[in-house]
Amino acid sequence: MRKILLFSILGMLMIFAAACGEESDASGADSGEQETVTVSHELGETDVPKNPENVVVFDFGTLDTLDQLGIEVTGIPKGNIPSYLGKYESEDYENVGSLKEPDFDKLAQIDPDLIIISGRQASLYDQLEEIAPTIHLGVDTTRYMESFKENLTTIGSIFDKQDEIDQELQEIEQSIADLNEKASSSNTNALIVLANDDKISAYGPSSRFGLIHDVFGVPAVDEGIEASTHGMNVSFEYVVEQDPEMLYVIDRGAVVGGESSAKQVVENELVEKTKAYQNDNIVYLNPDYWYLSGGGLVSVQEMLNEISGSLD
Repeated sequence: MRKILLFSILGMLMIFAAACGEESDASGADSGEQETVTVSHELGETDVPKNPENVVVFDFGTLDTLDQLGIEVTGIPKGNIPSYLGKYESEDYENVGSLKEPDFDKLAQIDPDLIIISGRQASLYDQLEEIAPTIHLGVDTTRYMESFKENLTTIGSIFDKQDEIDQELQEIEQSIADLNEKASSSNTNALIVLANDDKISAYGPSSRFGLIHDVFGVPAVDEGIEASTHGMNVSFEYVVEQDPEMLYVIDRGAVVGGESSAKQVVENELVEKTKAYQNDNIVYLNPDYWYLSGGGLVSVQEMLNEISGSLD
C-alpha cells in the first residue's frame, strides 16, 4: 500500500514538474532575447539587434540609404540636412545635435536601439557606445565601392533588406559600366576642386571625391595630388598650370553657410585661360550629394548621373 502511495506521489510530482517546465519554456520563448547581428566595422565589433525600431543616424549617406529602403529612424542631427532629405526637418524626428557635437542628453532620453555614425563622430565612439550599440558606416574613399557595398550589406543584414539592396546595386553597377565606357571614349581629363569662400583645394585619385577617377573612369589631369579629407591647398595659378579639360567644382559654402559663391570665385581672369572655361566645361556638382551625403543609394546614383551628364 505504501509503495502504491509512493508511486502515486512521484507520478504527480513528475507531471507537475513537466507542466512547470513547459510553462517555463513557453515563457522563455515569449520573452526571449531579441535576435542580434554581429557587425564588424572600422571602430570595432558590435552586437546589433535585428530590425531595431529606435534608430539614430549621424551619417547622411546612411540616412539616404535607409530612406530609400523605407526604414524609419527616430533621430538625426538637423543642421545642414541635404535638401533632398528635407522631410527629416519635421518634428516627427528628434534633433540629436550636430554632426560634430551630439546632444548626449537627448540621446539618453531617446534611449535608441542603435546609433549609426561616420567619420565626423568617430572620436566620440566610446561615449556613444555607452548609450546604445554604435556602428561606424562611413565610406572609405580609398576603396569607395567596396566600402559602399560592405555598408549596404551590413544594413541589409540588420534590417532584412538584402534583396532590395541587391536590386539597387545592380542598377548602380550598370550605370558605372556605362559611365566607364563613356569616359573612355571621351578621354577628357579633369580636375576636382572644393571651393570654400575665396580658397580652393584640389582632390585627385583615392581622395574624398576620387571616385570620379577611381570608379567612374574620368582621367585625372594631375595624378600627384595629395590624398586627404580636406584636399590639397592650391592656387588658381595651379589650375591654369594644369589646364584641365573639365573642371568639377564642389561648393562647400552652399551647404555650410547657405550661400553659393563658388562661381564668382572660380571663374576669374586666370581660370578663363583654361580649356575647361573656354569649352564651357566647368561643372558645379551638387554639394548635397558630394559633400554631405556621399555613400548613399540615392547620392551615389545621382553622382553617377552628374558625371555622365557632364561628358555628353
